[in-house]
Amino acid sequence: MRLNALGKLRRALQALDILITRRNYRAGYFAPPVEPAGIERWRRFLSGLETDEGTAEYLATHAERLARTLELVPETGPSGRALELGCYMQMTPALGLELGYEEVRGGYYGPAGGREVKSVRLDRDREFHCEIDLFDAERDRFPYPGDHFDCVLACEIIEHLKTDPMHMMAEIRRVLRDGGALVLTTPNCASLGSVTRVLHGFQSPQVYSCYPLPGKPDGDSPHVREYTPFEVKQLLEAAGFRLDVMLTDRIGSHEEGTWAYELLERNGFGTELRGEQIYCRAIKDQGLPVSRYPSFLYEG
Repeated sequence: MRLNALGKLRRALQALDILITRRNYRAGYFAPPVEPAGIERWRRFLSGLETDEGTAEYLATHAERLARTLELVPETGPSGRALELGCYMQMTPALGLELGYEEVRGGYYGPAGGREVKSVRLDRDREFHCEIDLFDAERDRFPYPGDHFDCVLACEIIEHLKTDPMHMMAEIRRVLRDGGALVLTTPNCASLGSVTRVLHGFQSPQVYSCYPLPGKPDGDSPHVREYTPFEVKQLLEAAGFRLDVMLTDRIGSHEEGTWAYELLERNGFGTELRGEQIYCRAIKDQGLPVSRYPSFLYEG
């Protein structure tokens, strides 16, 4: 009887701990829409891009993620300028051809000061050209003046950074005007798929953990660090951004986990924001404090 009473007390305390944790962590989250209103517009746009064989394969895999990301990008603002970091020239043309940005720049990893010009055709009757500046996003000063852009895209980048992700966040904040938007996407290591793999114990919980085969580009290397939605929120707030929208979405190749969802729900754990992909939009607020080395991300 005594052991049974202790067991009940232990379970009650565990339930209370879960409840308190959920209330603390859910603050500021936004419920995801089932289907963003303009998603079909971006599916059509992406399907109209002329591609080579390699790009066509990439688009076939990632078109839905790219379309959902574009749905978060605001129309052009006062400066008419936008920047996409790590641009592969799929979303970049949408900034100029569809969203009204008059000056669109790209940023890509390479020796600081280098520059390339890339172009892509859409439906054979429109062509988009973009100057791409080369630099190291977590070491170099971005080659743009302060308060220069209305919008910056940093999609599928933060999980690849090896040494100093807050340098990139600080530079994004510097080059954005006050009130400008940052659109950031990254895998979710608290997803149902990750929970399922942890509980099975056979696979890595990372959304992407595979090394590239010989001949594959370096961009296919394993993720250095994946984030939870709450950590992304912390990251944005540390960099002086106000979270505007956050949602997650399932990835077709990770569609297991229904039983894990039921397990979480039955035991009082949060089931929100459990998709494999995190999408968010945040607004630069000049009045917010900035933390250069937030404790959840840097060892003291």
